[in-house]
Amino acid sequence: MEGLELICFQLITAAGGAKSNYIEAIQKAKEGLYEEAAELIAEGDEMMKQGHEPHTDLVQKEAAGENVQMGLILTHAEDQMMSAEVFKVMAEEMIELYKKVNG
Repeated sequence: MEGLELICFQLITAAGGAKSNYIEAIQKAKEGLYEEAAELIAEGDEMMKQGHEPHTDLVQKEAAGENVQMGLILTHAEDQMMSAEVFKVMAEEMIELYKKVNG
């Protein structure tokens, strides 16, 4: 269980960091700082990549027949990852909107 908890915390940390970057990217775009916004999106993507690697390992283990115990902490980790992915899409859309509105 300790190994699974560690993986879950890695997922939660990666998703939380990515989400923070995506939110900050929106704020930079609001200020007209589009290059900085793009850099923050890229940094967030890198954080998400770090979270997807251990997540993929869990999925592969389960696909291979290993039991991956689904508990509250893993549910929370997956929820945080999905939330960060939604934030990325919204951030990208808002950045494009700011570009159009601000010309």
